[in-house]
Amino acid sequence: MTHQTSPRKIYFGVADRRQMFRLFDRHAQRPNRVEGDSDHLYAGEYFEIARAEHDYMLNILPPLWMRGEMFAMREFLTDRVTSIFYHLRIDGKVRYFHGYCDLTRARSPVEMRDAIVERESWPVRAMTHEERLEHIWSATYDEYRGYAGERWLPEFRGQRTVLVYGRRGGTTLKLLSELTEEEIQAKLPVHLRHLPERQAA
Repeated sequence: MTHQTSPRKIYFGVADRRQMFRLFDRHAQRPNRVEGDSDHLYAGEYFEIARAEHDYMLNILPPLWMRGEMFAMREFLTDRVTSIFYHLRIDGKVRYFHGYCDLTRARSPVEMRDAIVERESWPVRAMTHEERLEHIWSATYDEYRGYAGERWLPEFRGQRTVLVYGRRGGTTLKLLSELTEEEIQAKLPVHLRHLPERQAA
């Protein structure tokens, strides 16, 4: 499985309420869900939401804390990771985001905020290769994505898989990380297919 904790955008566009709840636990199908440390799967993930969803989450429970342009959810997703909701002014416009932060690292909410502002301030609309893969994973329904199991070689087990449609019909289960450029283009929504690819910083 992917082990990242640095801030990373996992969905392009503004998630509506249904999408937001799906994105909250996009790793729900992972093997051994009840075992082991899953903090690394979530910490650092972020996506954009609308003001209505931001305000809805603010009113569900009293926040754990509120600081300027952010608040933390009282209920933790894992032992150390919880939701942080942001309202940020970027290029003169207020936008709203959800991110997962590891609160054992005191500065993680601030680092997430700064990373979001930097990423969302890119002068040219573009996506990195990793962002393309994350968007595909986020946008794919559970029935068409999963994790490599016993039928895969040991070195691939636990890695994310997606169903790919072949040219002659039929489908193949393939590792997300091994999608070809043609397969990535086919799985991205039309409005994202032709965005230039930017190298990750």
